[in-house]
Amino acid sequence: MAAGINSGAAKILAGSISRRQMLFRSAIALGGLAIAPMLPSMNVCAKADDGNAAKSAQLSQRDIDALSGASLLYIATIRKDGNQSTPAPVWFTISPDHSILIQTQPTTWKAKRIRRGSPVIVWIGKPKGPAFVGKAEITSDPAVSRKIVDDYPKRYLMARLGMHRPTQEIFEKGRIVAIAITPVRDLPAGFISKPGTPAPRVEDERQRPGSSG
Repeated sequence: MAAGINSGAAKILAGSISRRQMLFRSAIALGGLAIAPMLPSMNVCAKADDGNAAKSAQLSQRDIDALSGASLLYIATIRKDGNQSTPAPVWFTISPDHSILIQTQPTTWKAKRIRRGSPVIVWIGKPKGPAFVGKAEITSDPAVSRKIVDDYPKRYLMARLGMHRPTQEIFEKGRIVAIAITPVRDLPAGFISKPGTPAPRVEDERQRPGSSG
């Protein structure tokens, strides 16, 4: 009898995990279906402030174009040994100063590494999409969390339906944190993820003072 109960409980648990995984995968797969209405405003926002480029994140035209059509970013952080982590897909939005804003749980490796100063490697739209290396910081700025809370339901169908939807209350309780990413330099076309190998530097060696070539 006990064996039968344990077997039944295991099946229920397995079904629950499977449903949870399916919901998560659906959120990733369907998340971009609601992005179309946001594309014109994002594109204009990124291009309208050319005269204030020094005050804005260093988004190249290549990245602006790619971001305006993307629903996901793939983000890798840098481990303590200097090697790349495995990139993870995330939702995002763009701030008025052209920073890229994401959110995550404070216990994720991504949050832990960024908290200790890790740069990020970002692929736009797909794992082999245009890539850049940038600086990231966890921020408690309420304007940043409000931007994420306001934009995600507009950009993502699953957030609008209430799944994986950030709220101001969740931010305030510390269950999620906001991260602002500032692009620093583009990586060459075709740059792909290689977890466990040395990460690219934030600054290009060729542009560093005193470097040759």
